[in-house]
Amino acid sequence: MSHNIMDGLSRRAFLGVCGGLAAQRAFGMPDTTGPGFRAGAAIQDITPEIGVSLAGHFRDREAGHVHDPLYVRSLVLDDGVTTLALTMVDSCMAPQSVFDAAKERIHAATGIPSANMMMAATHTHTAPTAVPIFQSEPVPGYDAVLTEAISKAVCEAHAQRVPAQIAWGAGAVPEEVFNRRWFMKPGTIPANPFGETTDQVRMNPPRASEDLIEPAGPTDPEIPFIAVRHADGTPLAVLANYALHYVGGTEGAAISADYFGCFARALTKRLTQNPDNTAFVAMMSNGASADINNINFREPAPSFAPYEKMNLVAENAAREVARVYDQLTFHDTASLAACTDAITAGVRHPSVADIDRAQAIVDAAAQDVMQTAEEVYARETLLLQEYPEEIAVPLQALRIGDVAIAAIPCEVFVEIGLHIKATSPFPRAFPIALANGYNGYLPTAEQHALGGYETWRARSSYLEVDAAQKIKAKFAALFQQVHG
Repeated sequence: MSHNIMDGLSRRAFLGVCGGLAAQRAFGMPDTTGPGFRAGAAIQDITPEIGVSLAGHFRDREAGHVHDPLYVRSLVLDDGVTTLALTMVDSCMAPQSVFDAAKERIHAATGIPSANMMMAATHTHTAPTAVPIFQSEPVPGYDAVLTEAISKAVCEAHAQRVPAQIAWGAGAVPEEVFNRRWFMKPGTIPANPFGETTDQVRMNPPRASEDLIEPAGPTDPEIPFIAVRHADGTPLAVLANYALHYVGGTEGAAISADYFGCFARALTKRLTQNPDNTAFVAMMSNGASADINNINFREPAPSFAPYEKMNLVAENAAREVARVYDQLTFHDTASLAACTDAITAGVRHPSVADIDRAQAIVDAAAQDVMQTAEEVYARETLLLQEYPEEIAVPLQALRIGDVAIAAIPCEVFVEIGLHIKATSPFPRAFPIALANGYNGYLPTAEQHALGGYETWRARSSYLEVDAAQKIKAKFAALFQQVHG
């Protein structure tokens, strides 16, 4: 059922939760949740009214109906010394300004340091536009909705902390991940939107084509996760991670959380026998999936009903997580730590010649809404003129027991995620993409040299070629810092 954008986000209720926590801090009121390791989890509905702009395509779409709700899901962990808040938002991407505003409000209410809060978008392509991308503009007022919902979810999770146990593990679902960038036979890759024929790979090539040679990169089939349960063994929350971009396959311009939401329901059903059990919070975060989807390009396209494929992917992922969950060893406590820093990355600005060409294309376009890829990227070229020469890219490292998390505000190439896992000083590590902001695609320098969609200069891909190397180097230092 669709509802008004502010439904379920009562400001009075939010202020009641956060105000009570602030008063507890200010007047020394006792914390009644008890000593030792504690955890709390909460969700907030952020499903908008129909008619809003949906992100995820070259041209804007208006939401025609709601297929399944969108949520903010939050997990708060407290080892008695350090408190962490981990939050996932059903959005294609979210701006740093929203996350920063929410962190400020949460810190004022709970005392959790902003550096200890990780917030990320899932990357469903059927959620309201929160970041200006291609020809979709942010839904008016939705930034305030996200800020309030994130704040309320974290505050409620913090208020609901109870004695808990924690575990970590990983499964693998290799059959649902494929590299979407392919080497093709010479002469079969079309010119890119800038009129160049220099691309050596093609994103999402024709399926079962005789022109396919091989994928241009690897995949990462692992599903690492953190599990929290009540002291009596009742499941409380799971935060999982998978290097899968999204699935899609919706019907019309529908609002949907994609497989991220399907996974939450499927795992909730498997662990609690009730898919609507709101006492348990399941979250799927987006890993290093910028060049990964669930399409096997070697085979012809099978036929799926709307939403069928995303549910199949989610069920496979939930089944594997539940299988490993049953084998976990839970601990009465876990060391928690967090630190933040940033790199300064250059922006790949268009040249004067690029701007002149783009202006001519936009001027000649038959419609105000750009129709062709050439027109869309010409418009992007003109908009990139407003970007600064350099930009700060916020990075965050988190420690949860034997697990390290690298929070990166980009769509991260799988090679970078594999590097983070291989070089971490922790037994297990994984990246969470689209975290704490949005700074476009993050290819490696080697993938930049191959060209292709993810490298095409636009507001979706503008960081300097060496940004990935800078980020990998920074995480080597950040992981050592939280490792202690």
